Amino acid sequence: MSDDVGEEAQKVFDALSEVEAIEDPVARAVAISKVLADHDERAPRLRDLRREAVLQMRADKMPYRKIAALLGVSLGTVQNIERGHAGAWGTKSRAKPAAE
Repeated sequence: MSDDVGEEAQKVFDALSEVEAIEDPVARAVAISKVLADHDERAPRLRDLRREAVLQMRADKMPYRKIAALLGVSLGTVQNIERGHAGAWGTKSRAKPAAE
């Protein structure tokens, strides 16, 4: 990972810290609501972009463990990303589809 990527992510973390530090509780809550709404809208695209990167690395024959180390995630997370699972296994429906 290049330093630029780390710097860009750090800017996001710093901005979130600034939101948390807003003194007025109402203004802070309004800002948090806007951040969370944006996250809800943006998260699927961010997951797609990360999945594209994982699929490209797998197409280049990169091992799961190396991908996990590069992305800073677990081996299982890389495997789930490749499979297209966006969330934790615990949030997946366990019910089997009804037979027709």
